[in-house]
Amino acid sequence: MKRLVLAEKPSVARDLSKILGADQKHKNYYEGKDHVVTWALGHLLTLKMPEDLKNEWQTWQMETLPMIPKYIGTKPLPKTKAQLKAIANLAKRKDISEAIIATDAGREGELVARWILEYIRFNKPVKRLWISSQTNKAIKEGFASLKPAKAYDDLYYSALARAKADWLIGLNVTRALTVKYQDNLSAGRVQTPTLALVAKQEEKISKFIPQKYFTLSLEVAGQRATRVQKDPYALKERQAVDELVKKLSSQNGKVEQITAKDKTIPAPLPYDLTELQRVANEKYGYSAKKTLSLVQSLYEVHKIVSYPRTDSKYLSNDLKVTLKDRLHAIAGLFPEAKQYAVKGAKVVQNKAFNDAKVTDHHALIPTEQLPQYNKLNSDEHRIYTLIAERFVGLFAAPHKERQEKIVFVFGKEHFKLTQTKVIEAGWKKKETPEKSVAKFSEGMQVSPRFMVKEALTTPPKPLSEGSLLAQMERYSLGTPATRAEIIEKLVKSELMERTNNSLRVTKKGQQLLELVNEELVSPQLTEKWEQQLEQIAKGNYDSKKFLREIETDTKRLVREVKNSQQKYQDFSLTKKKCPKCGAFLKEKKVRDGKLLVCTSESCDYKRRAEAKVSNHRCPVCHKKMLIVSGKNGDYFRCKYDGTTEKLTGGKKKNKKMTKHEERRLLKKINQDDEPQESALAQALKAALGDNNV
Repeated sequence: MKRLVLAEKPSVARDLSKILGADQKHKNYYEGKDHVVTWALGHLLTLKMPEDLKNEWQTWQMETLPMIPKYIGTKPLPKTKAQLKAIANLAKRKDISEAIIATDAGREGELVARWILEYIRFNKPVKRLWISSQTNKAIKEGFASLKPAKAYDDLYYSALARAKADWLIGLNVTRALTVKYQDNLSAGRVQTPTLALVAKQEEKISKFIPQKYFTLSLEVAGQRATRVQKDPYALKERQAVDELVKKLSSQNGKVEQITAKDKTIPAPLPYDLTELQRVANEKYGYSAKKTLSLVQSLYEVHKIVSYPRTDSKYLSNDLKVTLKDRLHAIAGLFPEAKQYAVKGAKVVQNKAFNDAKVTDHHALIPTEQLPQYNKLNSDEHRIYTLIAERFVGLFAAPHKERQEKIVFVFGKEHFKLTQTKVIEAGWKKKETPEKSVAKFSEGMQVSPRFMVKEALTTPPKPLSEGSLLAQMERYSLGTPATRAEIIEKLVKSELMERTNNSLRVTKKGQQLLELVNEELVSPQLTEKWEQQLEQIAKGNYDSKKFLREIETDTKRLVREVKNSQQKYQDFSLTKKKCPKCGAFLKEKKVRDGKLLVCTSESCDYKRRAEAKVSNHRCPVCHKKMLIVSGKNGDYFRCKYDGTTEKLTGGKKKNKKMTKHEERRLLKKINQDDEPQESALAQALKAALGDNNV
């Protein structure tokens, strides 16, 4: 008899099959003596749409809202039906004795597998592979300690409750807003309060009024001592400052007090995903999505870091036996790692090891696998270095410094200078330049050399992705695995936009926040929901009770949209008319520019709002041609000599895929590290007619 192993992606299935000896490759699976290894492609199923459940829900209208089905159920995603059918056929084989869930060890990975097994009505024993890294050693140990899938039922109930809550809140509120205001207005349980955080910061910036103030400092021994004052902006008039300087300059001052304090700073804890995304954004300008993609590649493809989608900064004590091997793995980057390993891999930052604070997965650390740096791109190398640097810091001595505070007195005025001298650089060795320290003694005379500087109060900074992630974490908005996806959704739905490395709410987004209930805008309600979902995962809260509360909230939120007297203006609407039906056209942002789309529901007219520069070369001047929209569709036109060509370039439209294109497609499927779209995202796309053009 054989065991059916279900992985989340083809690349993972390939790696598992090598370890399990399933070396017979088939189109949809690998097979060996004892195992059949197959794969999902992320989610193969999604929650059913309203129109799948009731005929009256096929039409978007206020009369049918709210939609509260007794049972939702799942349905196959159209593009992956073939793989789902292949899994079903494998499951029915008489030589299959049990299934092993080997999808990502987390809430969403559990949902991927359980939905598949439920849909194909798998009625044989099911076990769970739970690992935190993709190394051969970790996989072998994981298969040696499989647990019954029932042990993870609470995790599944939590994932299912989240998906249904997003369906109820998201689809109902989105339909209500879209029908009432005649525009695609997407609202959600997590994305709306996230948008509100960005808007709140913008409000602080808009209300800010700069004020002039003066700073007064004392120049002594090549350094500046600042005036001691409760309000740093207290000096507002130049004349008053000049008079004060004149008064203080009439005599020498003296050193009134010197206090010294030794400070010990332990190395920081290893990264969880959210902090890694914040640091990568601040240091390299990477989006949260890009960082997740890079670290997922390091985990899944290169196998040199542990499971990335973790919310813990702590390590379990059972990892201590692996520390030497992990140190040897990073010795190429950090030579001191080899020395730490030779000395027994003694951990100095013992706070990092705490079993009670390890959640589903421990913190992000390097695996025992030696990196092949020539196979890492520069971005992957940067992220790996960040993770390895935090890890090696656990074995370094703490940073020790002596802080000396010197207080100078001139009459009744006091000035303070703080000097820092490094006693032992410790884990900060690379970032601690030597600084000269001046010597002072109490009672020492000081010359009255003052500096006055005019300044303006500075406004709050706009939120970057890094600072937004910090706030999302603070209010428990989403999970480490979903936060990047939420930010991308807000940008894609034109509710928020990126400007350099900062985020801002669009006019459409600002209006949305005014149209929805204040509770949905506030992070407190969503924070409460997320905490309840976490409790469900731990077996401390009833998922049915949670969903009953969500249904009550859904009814109230829809009722308030219905009764709202708020006005809405569609800023994307243009004065241009559709050539087919005469309705007005509206602008729609897409990945490669803007489209003009007809506002009539019964009309499918669309064209490019602006010509797009293509990579297609003009046959006459060999310069890049524009893609232009005309009456008969898009075509190439050279802006230099006017040459035009059909968009296909004279080649057959449905040509056979080249080997290069095949490799690119397979790589995208196997290494697509973007979190799979949730059921809500897919439902909204279908409901709102988003075809990603």
